[in-house]
Amino acid sequence: MKQVLSQEEIDSLLNALSSGEITPENVTVEEEKNKIKPYDFRRPFKLSKEHINSLYMIFENFSKIAGNTISNLIRNNVEIKIVAVEQISFDEFTRSVPNPTMLSIFKSKPLNGNLLFEISPQACYQVIELMCGGFEIKDAPVFKKKENFTEIELSILEELSAVVLKAFDIAWNDIVEVESELEFIESNPQIVQIASPNEPVILISFTFELLEHKNFINICIPYISLDAIIERLNFKNWFESDNEQTDDYRAIVEKRVLGVPVNLEVELGRTYISIRDFLNLEEGDCIRLDNRIDEPLSMLVEGKPHFLVRPGKLNSKLAVEVLQFIEEDVIE
Repeated sequence: MKQVLSQEEIDSLLNALSSGEITPENVTVEEEKNKIKPYDFRRPFKLSKEHINSLYMIFENFSKIAGNTISNLIRNNVEIKIVAVEQISFDEFTRSVPNPTMLSIFKSKPLNGNLLFEISPQACYQVIELMCGGFEIKDAPVFKKKENFTEIELSILEELSAVVLKAFDIAWNDIVEVESELEFIESNPQIVQIASPNEPVILISFTFELLEHKNFINICIPYISLDAIIERLNFKNWFESDNEQTDDYRAIVEKRVLGVPVNLEVELGRTYISIRDFLNLEEGDCIRLDNRIDEPLSMLVEGKPHFLVRPGKLNSKLAVEVLQFIEEDVIE
């Protein structure tokens, strides 16, 4: 938003122009300088603000789903909240995570290449402890520095990875149908290469709160992975794609609805009698209904009145002629 000058600032500027302290040419040069912005080619920003907002919405949904599924896995309340969506180089990401840590490398069709998510070692050991029957001691230390995860611990973390990947797939459903598959789990970030060091990646950061301990989860997506679906991250294209498919969906729904059987009933009339009269009914007795013989009858569709009809015969069979469409409250 451009700066709005006060009346005093406007008067000062006019006086300076009148006295010759500044010239219109100097003002123009200054404006041209302000239009120049620095650009770091080591950190190219390829995603627009709209794309970033779309990703924020997707992974905000992911945080809720992942929190619920992980809570069910470890039988403890887990709260996951999205912190930021930013673009950095892959080298910056690998230098920002601890060693060892849990790095799950996975593929998600139709996204290109490999993606990864990282869960801090503190959170991993909390999950392992609880899944192995550990006590819920909130103030107890849950992490001790280790060189690596054991094979048993990695097997447990694979189950955690499967739960997170399922939440990842569900979160993308509104944009594109995604199917993720875990490739492998690594603990050393320096030997993981899903992208070249200077390649831009999208880093989505979350807080992971369990038993009053707050840690972090990161999802790293190379820009090239989103290249195939980048246009779908535009809000405009979401609605356009929905409009293109409306006619097809309408035809499918119409075909299925037209084949659904419904129950039709024609009501001759209603009356009320006592239980004594009902028990004393015999063959040949007449029951007086509330409808006159010359009045139209109600036709019910699945028990609800929708038409007024006239009884008659067609080809020696009982039939009715539809006279009028009615609403249910008209009958009542």
